[in-house]
Amino acid sequence: KPSSAASDVYKRQAIILAAGQGTRMKSQTSKVLHKVGNKYLLQHVIDASHNHVEQLNVIVGDNSQSVKAAVKDSKINWVLQEKQLGTGHAVQQAIPFIEDQSICLILYADVPLIESQTLEQLINKAHSTGFSLLSVVLEDPFGYGRIIRDSNGLIQSIVEQKDASKAELKIKEINTGIMAVKGSLLKKYLSELKPNNSQGEFYLTDIIEKAVKDNVSIASFKCENKSEVMGINDKKQLSQAERDYQLNLAQGFMSKGLTIMDQSRFDCRGNLNFGNDCIIDINVVFEGDNDLGNNVVISPNCIIKNAKIGDNTQILANSIIENSSIGSNSSIGPFARIRPDTHVGNHAKIGNFVEVKKSSILNNSKVSHLSYIGDSKIGNDVNVGAGVITCNYDGSNKHQTEIKDGAFIGSNSQIVAPVTIGKNATIGAGSTITQNAPDNKLTLSRNKQSTIEKWKRPNKK
Repeated sequence: KPSSAASDVYKRQAIILAAGQGTRMKSQTSKVLHKVGNKYLLQHVIDASHNHVEQLNVIVGDNSQSVKAAVKDSKINWVLQEKQLGTGHAVQQAIPFIEDQSICLILYADVPLIESQTLEQLINKAHSTGFSLLSVVLEDPFGYGRIIRDSNGLIQSIVEQKDASKAELKIKEINTGIMAVKGSLLKKYLSELKPNNSQGEFYLTDIIEKAVKDNVSIASFKCENKSEVMGINDKKQLSQAERDYQLNLAQGFMSKGLTIMDQSRFDCRGNLNFGNDCIIDINVVFEGDNDLGNNVVISPNCIIKNAKIGDNTQILANSIIENSSIGSNSSIGPFARIRPDTHVGNHAKIGNFVEVKKSSILNNSKVSHLSYIGDSKIGNDVNVGAGVITCNYDGSNKHQTEIKDGAFIGSNSQIVAPVTIGKNATIGAGSTITQNAPDNKLTLSRNKQSTIEKWKRPNKK
């Protein structure tokens, strides 16, 4: 919450403009439902403002049903803008819900990278004057409304690109459209808007000039990070916002001690917690909620989704871990796939081209290469040879395999579930096991080797 004592006087509300059609996105998906960091553009803005306001008025248009279905929040009051008549008209739709004694934030669903602390400073400035405006200086301000100041540096008005003179077009300080306004002032000036511009629209920015004429001081706050106020209108800008977002995340993680080999090739599309001395190599993608212990190393080209990984564990290149947990001092990959509901214990190894699904593999056990383990319970100190398959599906139902502590499964064996391999049992290579194998015994199923004398290799047709 704002630190100013005046913050206790005013209710804090927000109006988020999310009714734009987004035709330049060339997509059937509403613009505000495109994603940055695997989160809706609108959701980013809601999250940034959530702790600063008691009510969120979200303006929606033709996209209302899809947006309402996708975004849920108890603070949201959905407001319909039936016709698209400009930003001023959009904000007017929420006026019945705005209290006179409130500070109202005006935000944009297609400006997703705005930071919470920026909004806090904007609100604090509005408490002293009743009106504050967020601006930014751009080297190339083309397309944006220019902020016009007097000789004393005070804001006088905002002129849109299409209505600006040659002298005004040289101004590099632009209006972000983000502002905080006392409710009574917002109502007054919105009621006076007229579409006196080349677009025939009601410009929200016109309220600046009206406030100045009433001797209302417009407090300004310049945003230092231009990516915070970058609007998204097409897929190119969406891609740039994604990279800016990821770079910001990477820099934040590195400041907390995470080693990222190349911040330009890092993606986190969710939440990431990590211990000391973790190393993330290039092209690693984190999705959902992930927890890394101490000294975890993740090699290139891995996808880690909703995973918990213990201390001193290595995830080797080109591996995928999804909705699973990996213990400490273990090794996964390269080219391993750990599918949902899998638990791998401590000092375990899942090697190259091994797929594990809905299984537990306990401490000191190894599945080193070219195997499929599904719906299985594998104990401690088990060694599974190359090319082993647990045959868990009979064509209609899934069944479970249990391999008890100390068992050794020879290469190229098929374990047909439901079946149990006993403690310290050995399965001979090339066996198809359809019945339980006893403890401490060698079990195998092979015909005696023979040669067919009259056999001929078929000709290629």
